[in-house]
Amino acid sequence: MGVSHCARKSYYRAMSQTLHVRPIELRDANEFVGRLHRHHQPVQGHRFSISAWLGDKCVGVAIIGRPVARLAGSPLEVLEVTRLCTDGTPHACSILYAAAARAGVAMGYKRIQTYILETEPGTSLKAAGWTCEGEAGGGQWNHTGDSGLLWGGPNRRTDQPTCKKMRYAKALNTVKALPARTAGTEA
Repeated sequence: MGVSHCARKSYYRAMSQTLHVRPIELRDANEFVGRLHRHHQPVQGHRFSISAWLGDKCVGVAIIGRPVARLAGSPLEVLEVTRLCTDGTPHACSILYAAAARAGVAMGYKRIQTYILETEPGTSLKAAGWTCEGEAGGGQWNHTGDSGLLWGGPNRRTDQPTCKKMRYAKALNTVKALPARTAGTEA
């Protein structure tokens, strides 16, 4: 028939709690990714990690590191969201992407980027003010001697998607510095 009074009360109590962002240790972020990420495993390292909380429950994590692709920019100027994972809580992805960009601004980075599968819509990235830069990457990283390279070795990881990706990015700290004052000039 209708929703019970207790169910409605519980729903409105949950909705009155707001999402907030906290730092999180890489170990804990990786544990969350290991449990809930649909197609990626935990990462090896990071610059920093953040988490989204609804009340006293962690509902999402973002792991931010240096660019994975060699030609994606200087690691001192560019950040990359290497993992973002939530439990499906509405708006958690957008809050984490926006918070990662704000942290990048505070740390002096010039750009932040991430890659998503071409089958994902990018709604949270768009909501957080990121721009789609188009198709990028995909495929297997082949490091075997069969490819004509000078070094041998096994193919890279096969536990993650090799389909084409879409790159999203956001410019950070793009304001040019003011010229230095010369001696004898007044403010």
